[in-house]
Amino acid sequence: MTAIPIRTEPDRYPAIGISQGFRVGDVVYISGQVGTDDAGAIVGPDFTSQAHQVFRNLDRALRAGGSDLAHVFKVTVYVTNVADHFEEIVALRRHYFSEPYPADTLVEVRALARPGLLIEIEAMATVR
Repeated sequence: MTAIPIRTEPDRYPAIGISQGFRVGDVVYISGQVGTDDAGAIVGPDFTSQAHQVFRNLDRALRAGGSDLAHVFKVTVYVTNVADHFEEIVALRRHYFSEPYPADTLVEVRALARPGLLIEIEAMATVR
């Protein structure tokens, strides 16, 4: 099977040596998305603003690969503080996904790629 690269505009990923994602057959694999805008600036210092931007970025990347949030079957969520944000993460899952909810791994990390980032999500989805 051929892995077809997924790109969105702007695509800042090649500058740091990674790909936005790939479509392989009927599955889309999306690299971790963070709470930055199109210019690469972190959206707000707060978790909520960043989290909603993460989902907007994730949906855009999924759509570029022929999918969307409704077709996500697996996510890995990285946060810098699970205890402070667990309830909000549960609420975000319910807001952006519906039953059957995607398989999910929640991981607390000491830091993300840039200072100030609080959440990152990578995903796998089927094609629409």
